[in-house]
Amino acid sequence: MAEALTRGRLDLRLRVTSPELLALPWRHPLADWDVTRVDFRDIPVGPSRHLVRFVEADGRLWALKALPARVAIREYDVLRDMEARSLSAVRTGGVVLQPFDDAAILVTHYLERSWQYRRLLMRLPASSSAHRARLFDAMASLLVDLHRNGIYWGDCSLANTLFMRDGQRIQAWMVDAETAEVHPALSDGQRRLDLEIMTENVTGGLLDVAARRDDPPDQVADVFAEATGVGDRYEHLWGVLHEEPVVEVTDQDRIEGRVRGLNDLGFAVDEVRLEAAEHELLRMKVAVAGRRFHTDQLRALTGLEVGEGQATILLSDLRAHRTTMHRDLGHDVGELVAARRWLVDRFMPGVEAAFAAVNHRGDPTQAYCDLLEVRWLLSEAAGADVGDAPALDALAGRIAPGESAANIAFVDEPTQELPIIPPPPVL
Repeated sequence: MAEALTRGRLDLRLRVTSPELLALPWRHPLADWDVTRVDFRDIPVGPSRHLVRFVEADGRLWALKALPARVAIREYDVLRDMEARSLSAVRTGGVVLQPFDDAAILVTHYLERSWQYRRLLMRLPASSSAHRARLFDAMASLLVDLHRNGIYWGDCSLANTLFMRDGQRIQAWMVDAETAEVHPALSDGQRRLDLEIMTENVTGGLLDVAARRDDPPDQVADVFAEATGVGDRYEHLWGVLHEEPVVEVTDQDRIEGRVRGLNDLGFAVDEVRLEAAEHELLRMKVAVAGRRFHTDQLRALTGLEVGEGQATILLSDLRAHRTTMHRDLGHDVGELVAARRWLVDRFMPGVEAAFAAVNHRGDPTQAYCDLLEVRWLLSEAAGADVGDAPALDALAGRIAPGESAANIAFVDEPTQELPIIPPPPVL
């Protein structure tokens, strides 16, 4: 943290020494800032207890939130702690303690290519249960990650979360840490309370969307049942991560299978401990690191920095390309050599074509992941590999099959209204 400026009681602590950011009228209440002098951006936000405004400074977009000083400092500290652990939370730009009425402004980076849950759910049909399932998985995974790191949220809700696409998954990001607390570890009671709060808030958020859309009662009942099941998703993932199976000394396959299962979920394994249980049995304890197993693998091979969900898809594509090279050349190809050829021959041209098909909206790498998913779905329906051309046509024409994750890309289209998109035709 750089103590950038201190005059009177104004305490401006910015982590980014941006000239335009420093020059903002920090001595005045955020609500009074002159729109003719400050480069505001009109970005919709959900319900908030405090004023939030978005400002562009030196080519970057910042979220500014007016808070009581003690709340701003606490939230800033929690977010800094989460950033140090590479957890999914907005990144801080600084905190400003203003010279009046115990006031402060928390500065955070705007999360590019993210959206609120209402934007997704209001623009996709109520029958799209697969998209809601992705949303619930994201919420459950985020809360599990926080709890594993000793963070109690206290107000986990859809409204306090932003969502980003990550391959065929959705990733959830905490954007409001006002009630969050950092502990060495959480008790089961703290976890249960946080889980109850999440379940209640998620259910309320989904029912609010259903009421806005005037969904029929049977669909509302389905959504309610799905939303209340978000706790089951949390408990399942928590159980998988903390399971301590008892294995035989010679059961190497089960030991390796436990590690592979965690890797498949994206978790790297720090340590495996085998402790004596009874007779010839051992209790297996696994220390799990962050959920970046495939991300780290792909970066090591290609230098690409992508999300865990994207990395899972891209690694599969890379391996398929290596198999094709082996068949065409008649001999095995080293992993690093195959990765370089995949980047040049497959990934880069594929990204360019897929991004053009979606009118250069969103993330180019995500567009390529969508191309791969749609190609696979169309090939499954046809019983043979259909190639890239039909998949590109499907992306360009917005007819991704079924409840493909690629349909979520349509949420990113700029619009003044949020019409519900009808289900795509059955292919």
